[in-house]
Amino acid sequence: MHSVDANGAHIPSIGLGTWTLRGDQCADLVQAAIETGYRHIDTAAMYKNEDDVGRGIARAGVPRDELFVTTKVWPTDLAAADFRRSAEQSLDRLGLEQVDLLLIHWPNPAIRLSETIGALEAALKDGLTRNIGVSNFPTALLADAMSLAGHSLSANQVEYHPKLDQSKVLAACRAAGMAMVSYCPLGRGLDILHEPAVAEAAAKHGRTPGQIVLRWHVQQPGVIAIPRTTRRERLAENLDVFGFELTEAEMHAISALQAANNRICDFEFSPVWDG
Repeated sequence: MHSVDANGAHIPSIGLGTWTLRGDQCADLVQAAIETGYRHIDTAAMYKNEDDVGRGIARAGVPRDELFVTTKVWPTDLAAADFRRSAEQSLDRLGLEQVDLLLIHWPNPAIRLSETIGALEAALKDGLTRNIGVSNFPTALLADAMSLAGHSLSANQVEYHPKLDQSKVLAACRAAGMAMVSYCPLGRGLDILHEPAVAEAAAKHGRTPGQIVLRWHVQQPGVIAIPRTTRRERLAENLDVFGFELTEAEMHAISALQAANNRICDFEFSPVWDG
């Protein structure tokens, strides 16, 4: 499995996103993904599926040290005591002694970042997680988080796809030795798979448009993608993106779509994004 070395964390380059997956469908897909070869599973307290993810992991029966499991603490739980409780409850639901990566899911300006970073580092020190990081942190907040942290952050998970320019965040992550983990990597609802730059590369390489877009992600140094799917037949397809390489011209043509700057996940509680 190809991986990114991110400040000591070895994070598989393709993972399974589980947002919106629940119940038996979630457990079955997680199990099937691991049996297909996935070693990176992403969840969060807010997804309300950690128990289902945990069932899928347990049923797959793969040695724990072969898996990379990420979960996240929701912004209403970023005060120190709440953060600790959230992390411990996530582990209970997952049925794991520790996760491989614990993230602040979204920043919360109502709670001091220094307190949250302190709680994140306490979770690391006490063995609740092997690595720590953030999610949905634009560059200014990422710089603040790094300045407060005594331990290196391993990842910043953000929305990223060919129709959203995240070059500033990616540059900041690279400079800090962190991975940038792309959620919504296929740009759901934005019709990226039908763009000529994607379709033409798919025809040339004998691959699906989805594979072309995921290849575009993982071919960028330091980038990891966590596509979500509800279809078992997509699992192997999404993982099979390492046997070919896009040309520099193809990468450039797909990256040019970022001029659209379409953001899917933008909420009233979102931070001020990079321009």
